[in-house]
Amino acid sequence: MNIHKTDIEWCSHTWNPVTGCKHGCEYCYARRMVSRFGPHPCERPIIEPLEVLPKGTGCYYVEQPTKLCDENGEPVRSTPVPRRALPPTYHAYTMDYPEKRKTPARIFVSSMGDLFGEWVPDIWIEDVFAACKRAPQHTYLFLTKNPQRYLDMGHAGKLPMERNFWYGTTITSPETEYFGASCVNTFLSIEPLLEPFSADDCAGFRRLGEPLWVIIGAMTGPGSKRKQPKREWVEAITEVAQSAGVPVFMKNS
Repeated sequence: MNIHKTDIEWCSHTWNPVTGCKHGCEYCYARRMVSRFGPHPCERPIIEPLEVLPKGTGCYYVEQPTKLCDENGEPVRSTPVPRRALPPTYHAYTMDYPEKRKTPARIFVSSMGDLFGEWVPDIWIEDVFAACKRAPQHTYLFLTKNPQRYLDMGHAGKLPMERNFWYGTTITSPETEYFGASCVNTFLSIEPLLEPFSADDCAGFRRLGEPLWVIIGAMTGPGSKRKQPKREWVEAITEVAQSAGVPVFMKNS
């Protein structure tokens, strides 16, 4: 969960102080990564992650990368992924990573989960914000499918207004809720683009708070060939964004 260089085109690095998600999206790339790096059927953690009290929350706390052992109890490897599923997990040992990296970076925070999912405790998000503030040389990009959490934290005075913080919302279809108001920097990630957006749908972006940046991307991974966006879908979004002076980043789909 260190700060890693990434192939994601719109950022330079990723950092995962909080991982895990309960959205259950069929196209989730994080789930595919967990299947690669998480414990194999013949492995188990030497020290089990601690479940956050009260029991039954389904949220976990780890103080170091998980060390795995085999069926005989012999150490085999370490992994940042303590379980084969994607339960919400707070990685305490990562909170000073932004400070350790002195060279400015454009960091996508919690690429392996949804930091603003309704299941994430406020204190976890506040800890991440605090860690970001201690390293102001970086630009931080947050992204969620639960933009209501931005509003809730903003009303509670808990959403930082730093100019190097960017708050993004992921949408995949016109019906998805979008958030873009009351923040210094907001962006919209339409990825994967699964359905066409009409002119009225695109105009709705502005009614809900105009983003300063729009990202468009296609579905990747298994089954993606059957769900590629059509050219006219992309053009409809791009035309509205350009008319509003909003830059569009089209991923190399």
